[in-house]
Amino acid sequence: MAELKIRKGATRHSAYNLRPTFSDIAERHTLAIVVENEPGVLARVIGLFSGRGYNIESLTVAEVDQTGGLSRITIATIGTPQVINQIRAQLGRIVSVRDVHDLTVEGPTVERELAMFNVVGKGEKRVEALRLADIFRANVVDSTLTSFIFEITGTPEKIDAFADLMRPLGLQEMARTGVAALLRGQE
Repeated sequence: MAELKIRKGATRHSAYNLRPTFSDIAERHTLAIVVENEPGVLARVIGLFSGRGYNIESLTVAEVDQTGGLSRITIATIGTPQVINQIRAQLGRIVSVRDVHDLTVEGPTVERELAMFNVVGKGEKRVEALRLADIFRANVVDSTLTSFIFEITGTPEKIDAFADLMRPLGLQEMARTGVAALLRGQE
């Protein structure tokens, strides 16, 4: 079979049918996994991904229920619908996993990420960095005579756009939290 590369993934088709089918297209999915907060749970979840060659684009973990001892792992990954279903099924088999949700298919979500940027510059570059930070609603959390540390929250796309604009202005370092996501409320 001939192999075609599509923007978000690879597909296989015969030379006579070059249109991708729904199941061939890799998409970004956000998974929310509620787990018992105990040693080794995160390692088992991550081991499932690495052991099968699945990539993790973003990962956040935090305790969400202290009395019940539960944590929530939010993972952004890319895969075809069959791969995502396989990931969900395999995650559900891990003993410490209480619940697995594919937020991407369960409904509209709100996704946010926090990032900090260390930008070093003088003169016009410094002024331009401050102007862009204002447009993006980034906060200055540290300032010296030659640098700023900006804090920004937003969608991953907003964070990427801000980083692209800061690079020519003296971006030295950045730190990102990864995606946190929730399903939107009912209307």
